[in-house]
Amino acid sequence: MINPEWIGYTAGLFTTTSSLPQLVKVIRSRHTQSISLWMYVFVVCGAILWMTYGVLINSPSVIICNAISLVTSSLILAMKLRHG
Repeated sequence: MINPEWIGYTAGLFTTTSSLPQLVKVIRSRHTQSISLWMYVFVVCGAILWMTYGVLINSPSVIICNAISLVTSSLILAMKLRHG
């Protein structure tokens, strides 16, 4: 039987890496006008809540994947606030 944590890590890999192309583009171009401020506010809040949930249920995959998402999304949000 497959350990459910491995499914969580796999799902987290896809979800976490989905923001990397946007982050690279924003860092290179400093252009954030077409990025939604509210989307990244909600994504950052969601990642914080998912990490909290992961801690409460003791799920390393939920904690780690959302910690990485929090970092990447927070960087995009910071760039939006700075250059938007």
